[in-house]
Amino acid sequence: MAKPLIVFFSRAGENYFGGAMRYVKVGNTEIVCGIIKDLIEADSFKLAMKEPYSPVYLTCIDEAKRDLRANARPELKAYPDSLEGYDTVILAYPNYWGTAPMAVLTFLERYDFTGKTILPLCTNEGSGMGSSERDIKKYAKGAEVKKGLSVLGSAAASSKDSVQRWLTANGLR
Repeated sequence: MAKPLIVFFSRAGENYFGGAMRYVKVGNTEIVCGIIKDLIEADSFKLAMKEPYSPVYLTCIDEAKRDLRANARPELKAYPDSLEGYDTVILAYPNYWGTAPMAVLTFLERYDFTGKTILPLCTNEGSGMGSSERDIKKYAKGAEVKKGLSVLGSAAASSKDSVQRWLTANGLR
């Protein structure tokens, strides 16, 4: 079996944690992706916007809402050269306004996912996967999108057990 590719969007800066704001140097989604890399052999690629959202939380959520309402596709700094050689893509992202960030859709629309499996992983503070699984199915043409894993962002660093169970259930451990 080919090793999977982890593609993730994560944001450091001021974040919301169970009712309070806190500054973080590494985003919650990136923390969970680090746990995945400790558990399985996988390549990874971090999605980064050419014009990133503000590090100030309230400004960031306003910018993300604006992009969602405009159905925008923010330009990314770089893209994986190819998805050839990967059967499985672990797609990790925070929940922005009930779905994946628009930058994730920018990535999804760039590739043909025919014959590939996508495993969604969404960090959030209680809003779960939202409509992200359905949206990924819509934009990742040809992909088989499996049931995702919702991880509380404030518990990202302690999510190893749930991540391990999810990877095992999907045949990656």
